[in-house]
Amino acid sequence: MTQAYVDQEATFVNRTSKGEAREKAVVESPVTQRYFELDALRVIAFGVLIFYHIGMYYVLEWGWHIKSDVQFPLLQDVMILTNQWRMSLLFLISAMVFTVVLRRAYGQTTSRWRVSLSLLGKRALRILIPLVFGMFVIVAPQVYVEWTVSGALAMPFSEFYVAYINPNTDLFIDKQSVIGLLTWNHLWFLPYLFVYSAFILLFFPLIRFVEVRALRVLDSLALFSVLVVTIMTAIWLELRVAYPTSHDLLNDWYSHAKYFFVMLVGIVIVLRPALYAAIMRSRYVSLTIAIALYSVIILDRHDLLGPTGQLMESSPGFRVLVGVIVVLNHWAWLAAILGFGRKYLSNPSKVVSYLNKGVLPYYMVHQTIIVVAAFFLSSRVSSTLGEFILITLITVVGCALTYEVAKRFLILRFLFGLKLNTSPHSSLATQREVKCA
Repeated sequence: MTQAYVDQEATFVNRTSKGEAREKAVVESPVTQRYFELDALRVIAFGVLIFYHIGMYYVLEWGWHIKSDVQFPLLQDVMILTNQWRMSLLFLISAMVFTVVLRRAYGQTTSRWRVSLSLLGKRALRILIPLVFGMFVIVAPQVYVEWTVSGALAMPFSEFYVAYINPNTDLFIDKQSVIGLLTWNHLWFLPYLFVYSAFILLFFPLIRFVEVRALRVLDSLALFSVLVVTIMTAIWLELRVAYPTSHDLLNDWYSHAKYFFVMLVGIVIVLRPALYAAIMRSRYVSLTIAIALYSVIILDRHDLLGPTGQLMESSPGFRVLVGVIVVLNHWAWLAAILGFGRKYLSNPSKVVSYLNKGVLPYYMVHQTIIVVAAFFLSSRVSSTLGEFILITLITVVGCALTYEVAKRFLILRFLFGLKLNTSPHSSLATQREVKCA
């Protein structure tokens, strides 16, 4: 994954021979400083994702690939806390890191379109190859276990796998897409990230043009927050119901609008260091707002705020208010996390460096390990607590072993999206190059 670096901030001077005001950006210098907090936050975000998916096995009412016989309704309250921002945080960090990479690359060449095409090709190798590998190999056991547990499937895995990779199979016609039974399940993040990255590459020269002339007005965190909340509320109101989350890429317009906009927010934050600094300074304010609005959401979930559901249907104004609460809570958590990360996680760490390089393999295999482990343990462990502990240990150890094995073999490094020319034993001090997230 990407080691994020900081460009020197562009400075602006007002000089013309005719006395007219003119802004001129000083060319960025080569990168010398890293955004260490982005590495740390990415590790934390993927860690939250792993525990979230373990929670999906136990949470009441929420459907998942496999469910425990023992489910906990109050677990929803805990999971709602992260459900609002966990994937947005990943897209936000990815955009921030990618922007740093682009600024550095563009500052070293005059052929920006050639650089864009080169970066797009590298991201295709680092994202699409693992996606295809994951769909054909890693996701298959999830599908098999899910359908076996539901009673829809009764055949050996080997027989199922032949049908799974056959686009012309007759098995489960009603569950097929244009490519048959083949699916990406939790790996949906990868194609979405690639598509959004392609659009960013296409429009980044325009973004840089706007940066010099317009984005400075967004250095005010208050103004920026109003803009973010307004746009995201409009997305929530207009697309959430019409296009419910599906992760099918082609028709998932609410998710596209939300996550791509979040990536644009990340771009602006990197391009405007004054804004990033304001986010850090206001971290306690953001956290207070986030906790307060999260409390409101939880109180409403337990029907302690009156007939809000009826008001949502009958009152457009109340629906807008709910949208603002949900979206502001979303943005406040992101701002708080970024602010605290910038303040307290901006120093190098060997542990973070190690884990940061392994987040993609961890992400690719974690859900399959959870599903398979839960499947085998459900009938063998009587204690729910014991089962949870074992699933967690098996998942963490399985992810770690996957990364340790993958980084030692060239073909596995390629399939898991790891950098090909880095020694598995290389130190933090030797990792000087920029790698695409």
